Amino acid sequence: MNRAKLLTLVLVAALALLTAGFAAGVEAAELTEDGRPAASEEMLPPPPPPASVDLSGPVIVSVDLQGNSEVAAGHIMSVVTSKVGEHVDEEKLRKDAEAIFELGFFNATDYRVTDEGDGVRVTFLVQENPRVGEITFSGNTIYTGEQLKEIIFTQPGMIFNRTFFRNDLQRIKEKYQQDGYVMANVRDVKIDGDKINVDIIEPKISEIVIQGNRITKKRIIERYLRVKVGELFNANQLRLTLNRLQGLGYFSDVNVNFEPGENPDDVILVLTVEEARTGKLGFNIAYGTQSGFGGGVSYENFNIGGAGLKMSVGFELGDREEYWLSFEQPYMSGRVMAWRIGAYKRAWDDVYYYENDKQYLEYDRDKYGAFIGFGKKFRDESKYNWYMLLDWHNTKNDNIRERDGFVEDFPDAAKRAEELRRIREEELGEGNYYSATLTFRRFNIDEYSPYTRGDVESINFQFGKASVEDTDYNYMKYWLESRFYFPVGNFLGDFFETTFLNGNSDKPVIFAARVLAGASTGDVPYDEMYTVGGDTTLRGYDDDYYRGRNMVLGNFELRIPMEKMFSIVFFYDVGRAWDSGRTRNGRDVVYGDDGWGSSPGVGIRLNTPLGNLRLDYADGDEGRFHFGFGELF
Repeated sequence: MNRAKLLTLVLVAALALLTAGFAAGVEAAELTEDGRPAASEEMLPPPPPPASVDLSGPVIVSVDLQGNSEVAAGHIMSVVTSKVGEHVDEEKLRKDAEAIFELGFFNATDYRVTDEGDGVRVTFLVQENPRVGEITFSGNTIYTGEQLKEIIFTQPGMIFNRTFFRNDLQRIKEKYQQDGYVMANVRDVKIDGDKINVDIIEPKISEIVIQGNRITKKRIIERYLRVKVGELFNANQLRLTLNRLQGLGYFSDVNVNFEPGENPDDVILVLTVEEARTGKLGFNIAYGTQSGFGGGVSYENFNIGGAGLKMSVGFELGDREEYWLSFEQPYMSGRVMAWRIGAYKRAWDDVYYYENDKQYLEYDRDKYGAFIGFGKKFRDESKYNWYMLLDWHNTKNDNIRERDGFVEDFPDAAKRAEELRRIREEELGEGNYYSATLTFRRFNIDEYSPYTRGDVESINFQFGKASVEDTDYNYMKYWLESRFYFPVGNFLGDFFETTFLNGNSDKPVIFAARVLAGASTGDVPYDEMYTVGGDTTLRGYDDDYYRGRNMVLGNFELRIPMEKMFSIVFFYDVGRAWDSGRTRNGRDVVYGDDGWGSSPGVGIRLNTPLGNLRLDYADGDEGRFHFGFGELF
């Protein structure tokens, strides 16, 4: 039988067997009415789906640490998130090792997993940094190494911590920045064993370029610069320079740019100025309850010939008439002398002569004179300076009229005429006056502040001579003056738990005070005595209400900004002038009142295009309004 026939027989036999098996199965099965096989107890349910395969790692049975000797294990393990009882997670272990490294105490960290019983042991491996042996600084000239060590946390003997030391470097940069050295930086840090060296870069000004000035001479601009070639760059000094230049009135705009120098550690400053009109025409108006309304016109030029010279000429009309002309060089340093020369004329109507709290006389005063002054600082950057002022003037008091107080004290006409003659010749007569006043001043106003803050003190000595109606006088006057400006929010803001007292950064609430005290020796003529009273000294009182050879005056103000252009001022003035020991016809003589004058009051300040307008109401010997421009002091 060949192979083909054999294959055919096998296929036929297999088909017969399959047919017989299928028929037997059908006969054995019970069918339901719809022809489907009925359920049988011997039929098995379908097998359940296969269970999910557990793909997680083995369980952690212990976690320990190896390699630390100085850093506490508890501190290290506080950043580890892998816990006993959890399945091993390689990604989690890697992040734990990184977290340990970020603690900063180690130069290397790793982990190891080993079998232990039915689970695994996880061991974190660390290599500690060495102890700090020495910290040195290079490139620093502003602060000594000891000063820099005081502001950093890392100290010799401590385990070096990379994170702490990064914060230390930031503290060093912040120290420089707080003092204005904003370009200073840490150039490099070198670690050699247990020695650390911090290399600091302190950029210097290699050149200052001034451009844009067509009129103002370069040397005039340079005298106001607080930054110098060769000095370290300081942003505070630069800011003060810009404020100084802007405040001169020479320029409408001042800008600064920076360029790199030839040396990487150098910087070139480029100051660009835009010149302004320095000649200004001004108008003013004033009012006083006694003096009435007045007003005038003035012309000022702040930069004649581009040399920083100032000229002022003007006049005021009214019951307090005045004319003036002055020429000056206002800049003062340890090498450059400030000077001023000028002339003036004043004509005051309705001036009162007080005696023993009574208006004795009323008269008109004409005064004209000339002066010259000069002074210097003791050193270029000193807060102290001196100034000498030489003055000559002629005073003539005329049109003298009697007042009720004079008639009351001298009812007899003959005696009244004799007293009037004596006062006219000895006190209100025409005379020539000469004086030399030497002033020493301490100027401690914060030049960086956008508002007035600080204090100014001066001591003054005046030697005078006078010839009045053929009578010669020689005298010496000396007085102290102190002015004080203090932001109230710095002291009381936290106490009252309010931000109102802070105002804003450019104009906070200010407590301002001025105190003067003076005395004299020799025979002081009437017109050269100290006077207190009027809108420039004791508000709420007549001009020169008090007069004498001794004087005390205090002005106290609380200046409260309400809006950018508007402020309210509450004030209190107190003072007097007196002439102890003077008698006339057997009785003591007091020019004015023998007591103290005081006047509380309130005022407003309005910033206008013409200047800072001032309107005050003071309750002194009677309620009085005072109107003018600028602050009282």
